[in-house]
Amino acid sequence: MKKSLFIQLTILGTFLLVACGGGSNETVIEEENEDEIEPTLTLLWETDDTLITNESVLYHEATGTIYVANIDGNPTDKDGKGSISIIDKEGNIIEQEWIKGIDAPKGMGITNGKLYVTNIDELVEIDIETATISNRYAVEEAAFLNDVDVHNDRVYFSDMATGKIHFLLDGEIYLFAEGQNNINGLRVGGDGTLYGLDAEGLKKYDEEGNYEMINQEVTGGDGLIIIDDNTFLASRWQGEIYLIQNGVATLLLDTKIEESNTADIGFIPSENIVLVPTFFKNKVAAYQLSY
Repeated sequence: MKKSLFIQLTILGTFLLVACGGGSNETVIEEENEDEIEPTLTLLWETDDTLITNESVLYHEATGTIYVANIDGNPTDKDGKGSISIIDKEGNIIEQEWIKGIDAPKGMGITNGKLYVTNIDELVEIDIETATISNRYAVEEAAFLNDVDVHNDRVYFSDMATGKIHFLLDGEIYLFAEGQNNINGLRVGGDGTLYGLDAEGLKKYDEEGNYEMINQEVTGGDGLIIIDDNTFLASRWQGEIYLIQNGVATLLLDTKIEESNTADIGFIPSENIVLVPTFFKNKVAAYQLSY
């Protein structure tokens, strides 16, 4: 009788343990799901709408300065109306026309105390300390120079119309890759690896200009941000921003109905803030990224 009672109690105890989750994976799975965060963008602030046809935003991590490229007209008109503005991290416009006299400024990048800006068929070099245009590099056969990024002394920039990626090094311009359909957004990783957005999607380039595809859903992209080796932000000019993780794209923002564009986005990495030039809405919007 004692042995039989012991067996019955053992079976009952085992049943209660399982029923309460003691030997089950279900509780662990639920806890893991609770830790997952759905990727979102939450609006923080917007500037005044005086940044006319703003196409690009660049955050300079070394100084905390935010630069805004304003076309102020047609993206292909050589009218001298374009400018570079400076705003702060609260959305205040510090200098409306920090630099004037550019035609249609678009992508920007900073290296060695110089701000480099694409301008239709030339790369404009601005000395940051003196706030003056220090050089202009004409690009042979260029038609629609667009995005810029830098790595050490090398300044990469794209030509959307000709499908080429160039780079400036020691005052000379070189061809890095061609045949890149509607190439626009460029970004360089910390190890010098170049990434780009074109009509085919998100690409990763090697040193010879050859590429492998990372994502083929976000085609025709505009701005590109690298968060880490497997995580990217990509915008489409029409009004979309995507998070791309391990090659998979998640739509974070869609402002097409509001007709608010999402052009060449910027990023404040220490605060996970995405800076969005809204183009025809003439203002920069800041969003908190959670993922």
